[in-house]
Amino acid sequence: MITKFIKRILRRDPMVKHTQANNTGAPKRIPKKSHRIDPHLLSKNAVKVTQTLQQAGYEAFIVGGAVRDLVLGIGPKDFDVATNATPDQVQRLFRKARLIGRRFQIVHVTFFGKGHPEIIEVSTFRALLDNAGDHVAESGRILRDNVWGSQGEDAARRDFTINAMYYDPSSETVLDYHGGMVDMQKKTLRMIGDPTKRYREDPIRMLRAIRFAAKTEFTLDAATRAPIAKLGKLLQDVPSARLFDEILKLLMSGYSWAAIQGLRDAGLHHGLLPLLDHILDNNEASKGANDFVKLALANTDERIQSGKSVSAGFLFATLLWPDLLQNWKANIAKGMANIPALHDAMDDTIATQSSGMTIQRRFESDMREIWSMQPRFEKRVGRYPYRLVESPRFRAGYDFMLLRCATGEQNPAIGEWWTNFIAADPVGQEELMARAKNESGSTLGSPVKRRRRRKPKAATPTEPEAS
Repeated sequence: MITKFIKRILRRDPMVKHTQANNTGAPKRIPKKSHRIDPHLLSKNAVKVTQTLQQAGYEAFIVGGAVRDLVLGIGPKDFDVATNATPDQVQRLFRKARLIGRRFQIVHVTFFGKGHPEIIEVSTFRALLDNAGDHVAESGRILRDNVWGSQGEDAARRDFTINAMYYDPSSETVLDYHGGMVDMQKKTLRMIGDPTKRYREDPIRMLRAIRFAAKTEFTLDAATRAPIAKLGKLLQDVPSARLFDEILKLLMSGYSWAAIQGLRDAGLHHGLLPLLDHILDNNEASKGANDFVKLALANTDERIQSGKSVSAGFLFATLLWPDLLQNWKANIAKGMANIPALHDAMDDTIATQSSGMTIQRRFESDMREIWSMQPRFEKRVGRYPYRLVESPRFRAGYDFMLLRCATGEQNPAIGEWWTNFIAADPVGQEELMARAKNESGSTLGSPVKRRRRRKPKAATPTEPEAS
């Protein structure tokens, strides 16, 4: 009885290594002359991690998207390492190593140097979970994923063939278990195993399929695409924080507009961002919103592809602006004052969005500040311009206002005025404000001039004025 009890506990322990038969077969070994990976594109820190693990007697490879990008001749932004060392064993080998995650435990090894610190993500080979008991929910979604296995099992567990290749920097050899190199040559994105089962294991893979297809311009394999429309509702069971992270990756991929079009084509846009439900409809009513969002995403893609930083708060502010603008106008039509109508519209827009994917509070704060700033750009007299320029989020609000000008929603003259005001010296700024003050017609949001009361005339020349 004691023996059975111990076995039951061990079977449920997510940290116990389960030994299973590896039926994945031997990998195809691809030499340097075939894969042609440029060593200069490798992260020195990622190579250091693999070397340290190998010198300690473990297997270690650069894996996943980094290998895919290296084969394509693209310098990867992030590097992942896969090893047969357990997280505890990995952590003991590096000074700046931190265990993270519960459902999927990995190690972050941090390197500090010039510029931003680099984090190399190290994961242990995962085992197949066909008989993993309480590790898998009834829907098929993996609940816990800390069962160690062989490299072959780990490859079978990965999502797409092009992401299941392992690169050894020491021998400059790629190990390919599932024909990823052939699929790359065919420009095909193919799921490993039964796509329906794999999507049930992790519904996020449907979003990843769309993102990778947009980034690589590969075609989704017919069998890989077919189940997505029917299984899209499974995304509702994904934790909100994880869903948000994946949507953010999609929008920050550098190919966001193509990815959003891919979401629509696959039937996944409904419920993720309520805005997408109508901006992607090809009708005249949504043309303005479509143009605004498309321009915003095009600018974002250009910045990311140029290596420039992008604010997630700014990006979500642009995506939800057409929805907010509609609510704002509706509130004014009801008789609400301009600014209260705007703030009420913010609350309604964010509340509607929260019914799908919840945006993190730190980004929500940035969005509100960018939106609140828009009426203030129309106040171009007195101290208003100086105060606005001193706002911490001025640049984001200014860029947002220029987008509105570019699509014709805002008067382009206002955008030109602010561009000149930023570049002008103090004398030039005073001249610009004087010109704005003399413009015919009052601008929306301009302060109302109050007529000064005339002082009463003195009764006699020597009588003092009334106080």
